Amino acid sequence: MKTRIDGATGNLVSGGKPVFPLGLSDPPPVDGKTPSGRDAWAEVADAGINFARHYDPWAASSAAEQMTNVRHKLDLAHQHGMQLWLALAGVDNTLANKALLTEIVNAIKGHPGLGVWKGADEPAAGHLAPSGLVAVLNHVHSLDPDHPLAIIEAPRPLSDLKPYAAACDIHGVDIYPVSVPPGKHAARANKDISVVGDVTRILQQAKPSQPIWTTLQIAWSGVLPPRNQVVFPTLQQARFMAYDAIIAGARGLFFFGGHLRQVMTPQDRVRGFNWTYWRNVQKPLTQELSGPQHAAALLAPDAPFTVTASAPDIALSARQTADSIYVIAVRRSPTARGKVTFRGLPAHISAGTLLPHGPSNPPRPVGVRSGSFTDASPYEPHNARVYRFVR
Repeated sequence: MKTRIDGATGNLVSGGKPVFPLGLSDPPPVDGKTPSGRDAWAEVADAGINFARHYDPWAASSAAEQMTNVRHKLDLAHQHGMQLWLALAGVDNTLANKALLTEIVNAIKGHPGLGVWKGADEPAAGHLAPSGLVAVLNHVHSLDPDHPLAIIEAPRPLSDLKPYAAACDIHGVDIYPVSVPPGKHAARANKDISVVGDVTRILQQAKPSQPIWTTLQIAWSGVLPPRNQVVFPTLQQARFMAYDAIIAGARGLFFFGGHLRQVMTPQDRVRGFNWTYWRNVQKPLTQELSGPQHAAALLAPDAPFTVTASAPDIALSARQTADSIYVIAVRRSPTARGKVTFRGLPAHISAGTLLPHGPSNPPRPVGVRSGSFTDASPYEPHNARVYRFVR
């Protein structure tokens, strides 16, 4: 299945249809089971996961066995309506092993389960030569013009990241701010979870026209025992971080760490995936983001007008389709609270709807007057909301 980037929106287009990637890095084991005995990949796909990362460094000595494993995973992804984000680790930063890179790409490029190639991991942090990555990108494109290549960076200054924008079709960043003490991963002055939006915006500045993917936290090395305190994002935190990244420009989200056995319960460790976190946080968040109304908002192009908020800590994105206008908003402050007024909608809009999230937050109407509306419910710290207005 061919995939490409829509230059007008930054959306991934797969099989001719726009897709907002919601992926797991890494997914449950192939042919694994949930605690209830259900097929693991059926479970995550039904909840709205449409991408899975495959990361296994390639080596010439084991390439045949690796290829068998990859084909099985590609088959499984396609069977469940998913695609793989397939790492070229081991051959991703120079053409020193061009023959193996060529063999891998030619063997896999025609499989409908392939979505995107994964280039070098965190190359700026690893001080890899950008020229080597550009050479790999150009060679992959020469063999396979039908699948883009994405690289993911660690949080770094803009000057470090800029040279790598030319080495990928999709530029991404990983950011894991939930830790004890807070903010260990980014090592920035902002220790709040709103650092997610900060680092996503920095990456977008590297090449404003380039699509951005943000990789968010389930778990990471900074919460692994015994040296660190185990802590996971709550549903409210995970939800805020997802929308903070989206507002900052992310056109795809991946969630890292569900496969890290060190932080699993003994029961989950047997099954090789953090089903406890999945049940409590990741599944409800994924179901919300992939639901028809929210998915339409995430895929919508930016609106040709500007919407503003009365509170300085409100970040928002206004988007427009042929029949709808969406306003996605978050309160980035960890302490501010109160009602917020939004201005700048087209004057003819008279009403809208706050989209639902979770069983305790049903949809509710929003009145609009002269392009302005005030949400009747105060914005609490790290609230995230999506509004829809019929054009």
